[in-house]
Amino acid sequence: QDNRISLWSADDLGNVGLNGEYHGEPHLLCDIQHNGDVMDMQFLDQERIVVGSSTGTVTIFRHHQNNQTLSANHRWERAHYHVGQDTSCGGAACTGVVCSNPEIVTVGEDGRINLFRADQKDAVRTIDNADSSTLHAVTFLRTTEILTVNSIGQLKIWDLRQQRNEPSQIFSLAGDRVPLHCVDRHPNQQHIVATGGQDGMLSIWDIRQGTMPVSLLNAHEAEMWEVHFHPSNPDHLFTCSEDGSLWHWDASTNVSEKPSFLHQGGRNTTYLSHSTINQSVASAWLSNDPTKDRMEITNLIPNQTLSVNSLDVLGPCLVYGTDAEAIYVNRQLFA
Repeated sequence: QDNRISLWSADDLGNVGLNGEYHGEPHLLCDIQHNGDVMDMQFLDQERIVVGSSTGTVTIFRHHQNNQTLSANHRWERAHYHVGQDTSCGGAACTGVVCSNPEIVTVGEDGRINLFRADQKDAVRTIDNADSSTLHAVTFLRTTEILTVNSIGQLKIWDLRQQRNEPSQIFSLAGDRVPLHCVDRHPNQQHIVATGGQDGMLSIWDIRQGTMPVSLLNAHEAEMWEVHFHPSNPDHLFTCSEDGSLWHWDASTNVSEKPSFLHQGGRNTTYLSHSTINQSVASAWLSNDPTKDRMEITNLIPNQTLSVNSLDVLGPCLVYGTDAEAIYVNRQLFA
């Protein structure tokens, strides 16, 4: 009933245990009340955080570092809505936000895409009927293009320079329309995209060709809630799931000496490849021969049972949040 945005400090590096668990007490810097469930949030810059709410409202909160407070800096009321923007009910959840300062893109249960600028009161652009189903997540492909995933198993590219309200490309999972919940693109090779969804499968797409995933990898036993390439070490990918697992996928080339497919009680990995790819820059993610490029998979929280809802990764640090109402920090990812 009572939701809050909280900002924590966890900068005491002296207390890392042998297994990378952080033993110092993180301390709460500040928090502020938030109307509705927090569906997604992202830093816009060093001081501002963009938050999407289940009420359909998108808010920018500012962190005042001089006196450690948070304040609502700007709010787009009912950016997502089912009936009319002005009626008292009918707000639709804002399911995803992504920032590329000063631009902010939001998607929602109403199938709407909004493009905002941090300094402007009204939306720069709204695609009202972008999708007939729920849009679950959004990320930037390039500065003017975004990727969205929806509840009927489609990955779409939108070119925000185009005035028409149609995606420039549509990709979809074959057969069953399995809802996709999360999407991320490779930080260096922007044609490589990873998605995850309702069935726990990890899909790798090459958006230069075809309309189906290049490979489907058996992953989690339940919904995959988040997928992230490591921003500076993108041969490493991280996924988390409703089944309480958080997997580290290591596709780096030196893996061939290691035993393949190290699962801790997980399923074996299978590739279902749809095409052969000749490319100048060989990427392990687009490999068709799983025996040639073995992938090592480690469940970073083998005994967890509650859902892992969100994760982020930077340098040697991994942070994730679970239904145990706790946030965990692992500071020795590559140790």
